[in-house]
Amino acid sequence: MKRSGSADLPLHYGQVPPWLYERMSKLGLAVVEVILSDYGKDEVIRRLSDPFWFQSFGAVMGMDWHSSGITTSVMGALKRAVNPNSRTLGIYIAGGKGKFSLETPAELLRISENTGLNGNELVRASKLSAKVDNTAVQDGYQLYTHNFILNDEGQWAVIQQGMNTQDKTARRYHWHSQSLKSFVEEPHTGIAGINRGRILNLTSGSAAGNRAGIMEITGTPNEKILQDFSRLILPAHHDVRASDVNMKRLGALLHMTREVPPENFEELLLLKGVGPHTLQSLALVSEVIHGAPSRFKDPARFSFAHGGKDGHPFPVPLDIYDETISILQKGIEKSKLENSDKLRSVEKLHRIIANAEKNFTPSFDLNEVIGEERSNSWKYGGKTVFGDAKKPAGQGGIQLSMF
Repeated sequence: MKRSGSADLPLHYGQVPPWLYERMSKLGLAVVEVILSDYGKDEVIRRLSDPFWFQSFGAVMGMDWHSSGITTSVMGALKRAVNPNSRTLGIYIAGGKGKFSLETPAELLRISENTGLNGNELVRASKLSAKVDNTAVQDGYQLYTHNFILNDEGQWAVIQQGMNTQDKTARRYHWHSQSLKSFVEEPHTGIAGINRGRILNLTSGSAAGNRAGIMEITGTPNEKILQDFSRLILPAHHDVRASDVNMKRLGALLHMTREVPPENFEELLLLKGVGPHTLQSLALVSEVIHGAPSRFKDPARFSFAHGGKDGHPFPVPLDIYDETISILQKGIEKSKLENSDKLRSVEKLHRIIANAEKNFTPSFDLNEVIGEERSNSWKYGGKTVFGDAKKPAGQGGIQLSMF
């Protein structure tokens, strides 16, 4: 196992409204099911251990693209949706926020009884990953959430988050079981954050003597592993700016989904009748499912799938959200009957747009795109934590020529 990365996020408070939480659970389950079907159980674990993918996943679900709330909300919604189906899926989620994190050992022992895995080893891994991030690396962040995700073949990931009460930021830590050599010497592939001076890091290779006298965590010989750092540091500003997204990728997406009729694509005939906004949503969800790791460096771009609960970049379009879930769910059911044409169409949508990026030159104003989305949000059941989106006074919605 190794620490697969970390993310620094502005600390957000508040709760996810029920109308969004329900949809997050449904969309999260659908995404997991498609990844399982196309790539397998180990890939689900690997994706969750990637801080960039995880942040993009949360953004496509309608959470605020940069906030710390993605961690607890996404994992809570996933646990709620996945665990009732764990025997079928082969995926289990333990832990949670606050008092629920303390229940992780008991949950893992119960899971081990159902899977035949070594429960004591799972509990040990859970406790040690928390100990390393909370005690061995004293960087000003106190853990308050701990999630342990595993499959019935023994691969697992840890996603946990700490809070810095002084500067109101959160730091999320990701672990992956695949290639750990030692818990106590250089287990992390990256700890990202703003330099705040000297910190105590007992996992440093130069701290072997101190470790020996302070912690007896494992009998495994300490081996230094490759430090392929995975770092994600998100800004404090709430709005989505051009500097937050890959304009070429976003521009190609908007052009292909809004300007080119889907019936013109032979590969997308099964999506005929789907509107441009739903295609936009499906394309981003498809990228979360099928995209290469390099495509998740700008999580803010994925907020253009279903907006954000606080209205950034635009209110969550419930009608579009529901249609996206419906298309995925129907495709999953048909694939179980060995008819996966609809899911293949969704995958092809991602490939078509990714291919279009190669020769695309962005020439649009992101603020105009966001303004259009907000002005038209009421048409698609737009909603935020502050209420329903309203039709602009004296305006029936606008159409911008962006390209």
